[in-house]
Amino acid sequence: MKGLRLLVILTLLGAPAIVGLLFTYEIIKVDWISMMEDQPSFRPMEDPLPIPAESVPFMADYVQYVPPVNPVPADEVSLERGKVLYDIHCAVCHGPQGKGDGYMAQFDMQPADLTASALDDAGMFLFVTNGTPNMPPMRESLTVRDRWDVINYVRHVLQGQK
Repeated sequence: MKGLRLLVILTLLGAPAIVGLLFTYEIIKVDWISMMEDQPSFRPMEDPLPIPAESVPFMADYVQYVPPVNPVPADEVSLERGKVLYDIHCAVCHGPQGKGDGYMAQFDMQPADLTASALDDAGMFLFVTNGTPNMPPMRESLTVRDRWDVINYVRHVLQGQK
């Protein structure tokens, strides 16, 4: 019984003290965290450190060199493979003709109109590989060759380029 009485007394005396401490920072206006990176600056304080020569890059397969031109020729085999892969992985959002009018267009996110794309092949490869905020990355679903076949299909069939 004495233990319960002591607990009640400590709670009654301690609760106002704890509440008072919580509001102290609001009254005095002391920042909870005051660190250098939270302050406004006009230029970086120092340059980033160079990467050591013997280091192992983190996520090296994610940051890959993308060739400036499409290495896969847009022949009949590539275009046929690209159509099959496009129908499986892309048409649900971008639509069968690539105009962004697929099933997902009825929702808030609007898929891109691939027929009006101003991206070069390397830029399109990066978008297909890494995704966008509204598009999942396809690097797990499609091989590098598959991605280039889809790009060939979009370029030569949907966009009508020769």
